[in-house]
Amino acid sequence: MHRSPMAGSRRRKDTTPSTTTVDEPATADDLFDPIDERGHFYERPASTTDAEAIPVVEDKDYYGHRDRLRTRFRESGDGALADYEILELLLFRLIPRRDTKPVAKALLKKFGTLSGVFGATPALLQEVKGIGEIVALDLKLIAAVAQRTLKSEIRNKTVLASWSSVIQYCHAAMAHEPREQFRILFLDKRNTLIADEVQGHGTVDHTPVYPREVVRRALELSSTAIILVHNHPSGDPTPSRADIDMTKTIVETARPLGITVHDHIIIGKDGHASLKGLRLM
Repeated sequence: MHRSPMAGSRRRKDTTPSTTTVDEPATADDLFDPIDERGHFYERPASTTDAEAIPVVEDKDYYGHRDRLRTRFRESGDGALADYEILELLLFRLIPRRDTKPVAKALLKKFGTLSGVFGATPALLQEVKGIGEIVALDLKLIAAVAQRTLKSEIRNKTVLASWSSVIQYCHAAMAHEPREQFRILFLDKRNTLIADEVQGHGTVDHTPVYPREVVRRALELSSTAIILVHNHPSGDPTPSRADIDMTKTIVETARPLGITVHDHIIIGKDGHASLKGLRLM
């Protein structure tokens, strides 16, 4: 009985008369098969996009370049590639049959780092020639996967014992937000994360915070400890006088109800500041 090909298999059709079809097991090389990139992870929008403005490449030497880049990554890992090459390798799938090196370099020039590229809004990504709406959304999807992966590293773990993972997650989630965002990590009596919530958005340099609302939400979740987090879109994580005063108010409001404020972390593009570490709380 003939069976339908399943995921992980590849159909090969014999070109001789009286053809029959057989299924072959997928190999590791299939992951880098140039045929895949014409449809995999790619959907052409109905309207014209910037990607379509990039000439289709038919040069065999160019496809040799793609193969060499894949081989370097497969054999030596990401350490053998520059940031623009990692991005170029990814864009092979998102923008098939086009020279993606100029696009990768333009993205890094505009946003500075890989983190900046994946943290940028879809609208800003589309300002780069070669990035249309679909590719921008694909890049944001990849960023979301990375962010959730980092969050899984602190879920159901003692947060205070996984501090570096907490910082990495907060940085991925907030460092490139264009507006201030106030986030709270709610912990149980074992200091295990039970909820991660954004309590408010503000402007480029201010977010309204209401201490009673912070404490009320902690009580609703039966949380006995919290970590406050917000970002500075300017990139400088240095706490302001308003940041310090607001933190002290929340600490004083939470303490009588048995809720501990472990820290207030301020996230910048290139670093972070801890009010507890700076002895400001």
